Amino acid sequence: MKKAIACLLFVAAFISVKAQDLSSAAKAVEGAVITFEESVIDFGNIVEGSEQLRTFKFTNTGTAPLIISSIKGQCGCTTISDSWPKEAIAPGASGEFQVKYDTKSRVGQFDKKIVITSNASVPVTEVHIKGNVTAAQ
Repeated sequence: MKKAIACLLFVAAFISVKAQDLSSAAKAVEGAVITFEESVIDFGNIVEGSEQLRTFKFTNTGTAPLIISSIKGQCGCTTISDSWPKEAIAPGASGEFQVKYDTKSRVGQFDKKIVITSNASVPVTEVHIKGNVTAAQ
């Protein structure tokens, strides 16, 4: 009988600790959370001098409005369209921004990061574009 009671007390304590862990985990993701459909967009093989534009799509999977304060490319060859959402993005709502890679005089492979700064629980997020520019014929 004492073993059964001790076992029940152990199980109750274990369940209590796990419930607290779950509660802490839920609190850890409260606020705005930016979740991308793709964190890397592969341009594949592209021809030098061609116009290259791709779209990153994301959703606010958090519990508070998401506000993006800036989106910056790694260098001058990577530009971000000015059309990214400037207003708050409600929980569950989506947004997007376009990235252009300048292929002029840039033959070879590339892997460039784009840095998104916001009020999300992780305030700085990186996504990447990559590909290979082949010489124009």
